[in-house]
Amino acid sequence: MKDLKNYIRNIPDFPKKGILFRDITTLIGDEERFKEVIDALVKRYADKKIDAVLAVESRGFIFGGALAYKIGAGLVPIRKKGKLPSKTFQATYSLEYGEDTLEIHQDAIKPGDRVLLIDDLLATGGTISAVISLAQKLKGEIVEIVFIVELKDLKGRSRLSDFPVYSMIQY
Repeated sequence: MKDLKNYIRNIPDFPKKGILFRDITTLIGDEERFKEVIDALVKRYADKKIDAVLAVESRGFIFGGALAYKIGAGLVPIRKKGKLPSKTFQATYSLEYGEDTLEIHQDAIKPGDRVLLIDDLLATGGTISAVISLAQKLKGEIVEIVFIVELKDLKGRSRLSDFPVYSMIQY
């Protein structure tokens, strides 16, 4: 694999002053690099007997949909509050500027389903911790949690010590 960091654009002071935003749109916009990322994930998970890929809104959908299709798994969207049309379970998590809530359909997975959680980026771990609680509420078996990018200085991985975690690119 080529150095994928070369395909991630750094945007200083976004979304607020002092933040260096790691923009993956340049990575997914390059057809060869996007294919490289998906192919690497497929190779990692093809034989893991994954029943469902739980993809986090919104950039997790990009990778989760392609991966689920290629490994023959279902795709479960984890959405922000009020976006799913049927009965849901909710998990609220803290942000540096407040709180947010994620939802999953109550019938999205069956107890014992082997699930893979995917999001584009691991920072502090708050978002994915909420997703973990939703998967556990539905009694899914978390096989692994995967991120395209991990910001190691923010120590999000430390919140996920009960689960295997994989990240493709670390900063």
